[in-house]
Amino acid sequence: MLDKIPGADEITRLVGESLYDIWNQLNALISEKYDMECLWNKGGKAWDYEYKYRRGGKTLCALYAKESCIGFMIILGKDERAKFETDRGSYSDDMQRVYDETKTYHDGKWLMFEPKDTALFDDFIRLLQIKRKPNRK
Repeated sequence: MLDKIPGADEITRLVGESLYDIWNQLNALISEKYDMECLWNKGGKAWDYEYKYRRGGKTLCALYAKESCIGFMIILGKDERAKFETDRGSYSDDMQRVYDETKTYHDGKWLMFEPKDTALFDDFIRLLQIKRKPNRK
């Protein structure tokens, strides 16, 4: 838990204006399709901040921020991995590469992306839809 939720100025200072714009676009895209509880946390050892999307005790995804970098994480369990693998050819080469390079743990694949632009956003939304159907029209 954080003592103080970071404001737009603090995140902008941390990641830079262009990445803050990407951060906002990704948040808007997720919020447009999903009505979720959003929680700010410390980002652990590797990140300064975590912004997690949750509902009913289950995490959909999380965004991360550190100096000059943002992250997008989604965890795919066994059934979700099977769905991805069935359709993997329709995902971008970058998405497939990250998937293949990510270690599989007992609770799933923890896919971490460090977007620098919006190129993977369509793939991100498709991964989110594997985890949970959008609950906003």
